[in-house]
Order: sequence, then structure tokens, then C-alpha cells
Amino acid sequence: MSAKKNVDRLDWWREARFGMFIHWGLYSAPAGVWKGQETPGLGEWIMGKFEIPVTEYERLAKDFNPVKFDAHAWVKLAKDAGMKYLIITTKHHDGFAMFDSACSDYDIVDATPWGKDPIKALATECTKAGIKLGFYYSQSQDWHDPDGMGNGWDFKDEKKKDFEKYLKHKCIPQLTELLTGYGPINIIWFDTPCKITEQQSRRLKRHVHTLQPDCLVSGRIGNGLGDYGSLGDNQRPPRDVEGDWETPCTINNTWAFKTKDKNWKSVKVLLELLVSCAGKGVNYLLNVGPTAEGVIPKASVNRLKAVGDWLKVNGEAIYGTTGSPFPYEHDWGRITCKKGKLYLLILKWPRGKFVLSGLRNRVKGARILGDKRTTVTVTQSHSKKSDAHVIELTLPRKKPGTYVSVVELSIVGTADANQMPLQQPG
Repeated sequence: MSAKKNVDRLDWWREARFGMFIHWGLYSAPAGVWKGQETPGLGEWIMGKFEIPVTEYERLAKDFNPVKFDAHAWVKLAKDAGMKYLIITTKHHDGFAMFDSACSDYDIVDATPWGKDPIKALATECTKAGIKLGFYYSQSQDWHDPDGMGNGWDFKDEKKKDFEKYLKHKCIPQLTELLTGYGPINIIWFDTPCKITEQQSRRLKRHVHTLQPDCLVSGRIGNGLGDYGSLGDNQRPPRDVEGDWETPCTINNTWAFKTKDKNWKSVKVLLELLVSCAGKGVNYLLNVGPTAEGVIPKASVNRLKAVGDWLKVNGEAIYGTTGSPFPYEHDWGRITCKKGKLYLLILKWPRGKFVLSGLRNRVKGARILGDKRTTVTVTQSHSKKSDAHVIELTLPRKKPGTYVSVVELSIVGTADANQMPLQQPG
């Protein structure tokens, strides 16, 4: 796998490593249930899954009134969770704009009784909190527009569709609004490119960079043209990946709020995903799905705060790190690196001695993050005959922390590991 690099734009993103995704729109109102039937899939796809006619789906806007929306609380939650950037759906596949759009009345300000622009409020709060802001925008699928892709139940004749017209009269004008009306925007997170051509993807990318040169374009713009790559939904990095990548993950089974989805991932699982991504040098974008009233579910809040508590102690093993120097995973956990540092993110705590083979650097010392009382002794050996490098650490028998414990090794230089598979003793 590879992704095009742009060092200037990507510096902050590589440092961040952890972000919040927010899926919120008209689809949050039915919450995964339409006329008594649960949608067989993702909550935000309810219009497409049930092939709800545009005129029927539009009625949801008349009752969409998120009176409990609190931009400050949402951004504070992201900050408390240790997240460094926030991406929110400004227009999903249903075509409804969650911002004040001059080129369409089908938006939260003009079509709902609430009549406010939540994106403006979030932009203000992100600036105050030092959180980078990004916008999800569905560039190809638009089930409300007869020229957009995806709606084959209202607009059956594909020959009548003019996608170029859609780009000109809705997609590009709305991107202009988003990139000129809300201050510095750090990411435009495109999705589901479908049949978009390379020329059209290039035009969108050029438009974004013209209006905001430092704004990143996600890998899902299509045709391999993103500033960084996007792995599949909930995809664990399968191996070391070349270039810059991000994996978007749900906190339960869906992106948007679904009343019947109670399958919340545990804090342990969420942290395992975080360290697995960091160990491959991949960013972790974790989603929440607020209710139609504008409330992030308590189950999400509790889990994110617990992840944030862990990061307050162990964040230096995540932020600004690169992936493991080893070409394979270890069954005890994951590894991240900085110059002069190597972090052992231990999922399975050993009882007594801990052995790491293959690290060529000299180790100057070791410590357990968040534990100033425990002394970690280091023994290092090298066999000239077999060129085997072995490090032994004496660790306390009792795991010092909850979930994932981190041992920091201070090393000389940049981490250098043997790239050959481990030799098993005969």
C-alpha cells in the first residue's frame, strides 16, 4: 500500500495520531428504524437501505430540532479523550447539509425548526480548544439530487443523470462554502468515490488546495489522489503500510446513532485498536453518533473519557510516534518509536523477565510510564556468531496499570531492528 505524501500538510496529522469522527444528520432521527423495521446495516444508510423516496425522507427535517446540541461539550469530550482532530459529517449520502448552505435550502438552517448552524459553533469551539477541524463531505453519492450518484429508486434513468452538472451546481459550491466560511479547515474527508473519474477527483482536490492550501484531502476522494490513504471501515492495519494512512472505526456497530445498537466496544478493545494502529504508524479515527437531539450517548462518553485517562499517562507512546521497527507483530503487544525512544505497549503482562530479541540499539535505561516507584533493570547481550541481539527487562510481577501498560526504553539513535524473522530454538 502507498499514499502520496505532502510533508508540509501532514506534519500535524502525523503528530496527532488520534481523532474524533462524528456522524450526525437527518438519519439520526429514525435512529435505525423505519416504519417499525430496523435497517439491516448502518444507521446513516437508512434512506438507501429502505429506498425511501426523497419527498418522504425530506419530512424528517420538519421535526429535526437538536435543542440539546452543545458544541462546547462535544469539543471538550474530544479533548478529554486525548483526540487531536475532529471530523464531522457536513453532508452525507442523503444530501442534507448540516450547515447553512446558500446553494440549497435543503440544510439544517433553512429546513428545520432549529434553524442554527452547528458547524459554525463547532469551528469556534475547536479553535478555542486547539483541536484541528475537518469536514466529511460525500462528493459522489447524493440521494437527494437527481444528478448525484446512488439513488436508483427515485431517479431510475441513469442516462438522464448529469454528474458534471451536480459537481458544478452543488458539490463544488458547497465545498467553497465550507472552505471559506468557517476559518482554517484541516481536512476534507471525502467518501465513496463510486464512478467519479480521475479528472473529476483531481478537480476537487485542486479546488480544496486552492481555497485552503494546508487542508488535507482524504484518500477516499478516489483514484489514489488523497494526501493520505484511508483504510477500510474498522480495518485493523493488516501489516506495516508504506506511506500515511488512517483507519476510521466505530465505537459500536454503526456510525450514526441507532437505538437498538448496544454492542459497545469495551475500553480494552478501543485501546487495543489504538495501540495496534500506532504500532503500524496509522492514525486512529474513532466515531461517535449523536442522537437527533444532539446528545452523544453516555456509553460513548464514558468510554472516550477512559481512553483519555489512559492517554494522560501514556500519550507520549502514541503522539508523534512512528510504527514498530520490527517487520512482524509480537504476541505480547505493540511497539512505537521516537528518536531515542522505543515504547513497548504491553497487552499481555509478563511475570518476571521480559525478553525482546532483535533490537540493535544500545539501551541506556528503561521505565514504566506513570510508575515512578518501580525500577526496571536492563540486561543487554549480543552474540557475534549468530548476530543475535537480546534485551532482558526485569519487570514487576503485578501489571502496573489498567488495560495496556507501557515500558519506555531510552535508546541510542533511531530504532534499528533485525528485519529477519525470529529463529526458533531447535
